[in-house]
Amino acid sequence: MPKPMLPMNPTGWFQVAWSAEVAVGEVLRTRAFDRDLVVWRGQSGKVAVMDAYCRHLGAHLGYGGSVVGDTIQCPFHGWQWNAAGRNVCIPYEDRPNLGRKIETFPTVERNQSIYIWHDVEGREPYFDVPDIFTAWDDGVTEDDYHPTYPDCVLFNEGLEMHPQYVLENGVDFAHFKYVHKVPIVPLFTRQDFDGPVSYVDFTIAFEGAPASIDEVSSGVEAINAGLGLAVTRSHGMIDNRTASAITPVDDSTCDVRFSVWIGRDPALTEEDSLARAVKHAHAVIEQFAADIVIWSHQKYADPAALVRDEYPGFTALRTWAKQFYPTTVPS
Repeated sequence: MPKPMLPMNPTGWFQVAWSAEVAVGEVLRTRAFDRDLVVWRGQSGKVAVMDAYCRHLGAHLGYGGSVVGDTIQCPFHGWQWNAAGRNVCIPYEDRPNLGRKIETFPTVERNQSIYIWHDVEGREPYFDVPDIFTAWDDGVTEDDYHPTYPDCVLFNEGLEMHPQYVLENGVDFAHFKYVHKVPIVPLFTRQDFDGPVSYVDFTIAFEGAPASIDEVSSGVEAINAGLGLAVTRSHGMIDNRTASAITPVDDSTCDVRFSVWIGRDPALTEEDSLARAVKHAHAVIEQFAADIVIWSHQKYADPAALVRDEYPGFTALRTWAKQFYPTTVPS
């Protein structure tokens, strides 16, 4: 498979877990940006994400490490580190080692997910993670939807692809018929950029339908927060919202997480509504998985052989994407 040509160290927010994977007192191992990490939740409920190795003698905190209060305790010698990465206790000494610190990551817990901020230049976060329930200011709340994890998610590890592939897919009108095997004709109605956030909306019609595309009220609205995270809501169809998160693991692979929320049906019992939600979520996931097959075997085309109607969307998105790379990328 071709190694991605684009740099694998973009700035932005990247998902490392679902919230439900890390209960109070639990430690989760993960890997991102060529680093071993641990995700853990203290007794206060706060989540921390940090480098996986104890600064004492290098033990991996994800293998036998335990949560003690709001610290993580090394399994080797019992040294305790707080959520800021500071050593706060050496059990066989009367004072901690104030000179050593484990690197931590700015962390946001939202959309029933855990995100870290990555920036090789060391800047603080300068844009936010969009909230799947409030980003469109339409009055919905988390209680209006079934929880996405564990029934309505996809997690594919170690794929040779790049986060930008997924965003470019969002302006690709021609692939619907061939990848998704559906007679959908998308019409892009918005492509706007607001600094590190981009917006892409489209309406849909079906080939052969009597209504013109101007009369169709179904569609999708997407918010792309940097390159690592995109959230969508659908209208005129099954009430669903999605979050796609593509997290670089090393210089050639990414982990893909995809979450689907389906609105509760008040006319059904909770059990029947959940069964309905899982069924519809799996249909959405199946369509996303069809894209993954393409992305994970794709070679970035630069310059791309774009036709006239493709040119504006792709070139605008590629120009916008350059801001997230610390080095020059292909235009």
